[in-house]
Amino acid sequence: MGQDLREMFKKERSEQQFKLKEGHETRFLDRLDEAFPKQKKFDFSLLKIAASVLLVVGLSFFGYLQFAKDGAVNNTTITDVDTNSETDTDFSFGDLSPDLKKIENYYVANINMELSKLEVSDDNKELIDSYMERLAELNAEYEALNAELNELGPNDQTISALIENLQLRLQLLQQLKKQLNQVKTSKNEQII
Repeated sequence: MGQDLREMFKKERSEQQFKLKEGHETRFLDRLDEAFPKQKKFDFSLLKIAASVLLVVGLSFFGYLQFAKDGAVNNTTITDVDTNSETDTDFSFGDLSPDLKKIENYYVANINMELSKLEVSDDNKELIDSYMERLAELNAEYEALNAELNELGPNDQTISALIENLQLRLQLLQQLKKQLNQVKTSKNEQII
């Protein structure tokens, strides 16, 4: 029993030649196919087409967003139309940055709101007219500062002066409102 098994198998293989009957292998494969029908392969061509279309649409959308963002910054000019202004300016200080635009919009909206709340009557017409003259002067100064901003470019002094002008106009309107309330209450007291 001390024989090497490997050598025994080599000898046996060389001595005996096993042959299958002719056609045995094909019959076996046919029977195998009948027992286990072939699975239909998934058609990857439709998946490839769908992936290609999705890729093209995605890249197109991404490209559109990039070009739209770049175009908005480089090619779009922003104009601010002020209905009270007599002259057109290239840009206002609000066009310099979003923060300055918020400041300008805040003051302009509050000024317009205060103006819309004014109740003009024969009794307070003179008082309102005197304040309106002062507001017109401040508006002219504001336009001059905007013109200076366009000519010389933005600087801290001009921007500060523009903001102070807007603040002064709003304070002036609030002061007018207080005086109108005082006049109204004094007339009510005289009636009583």
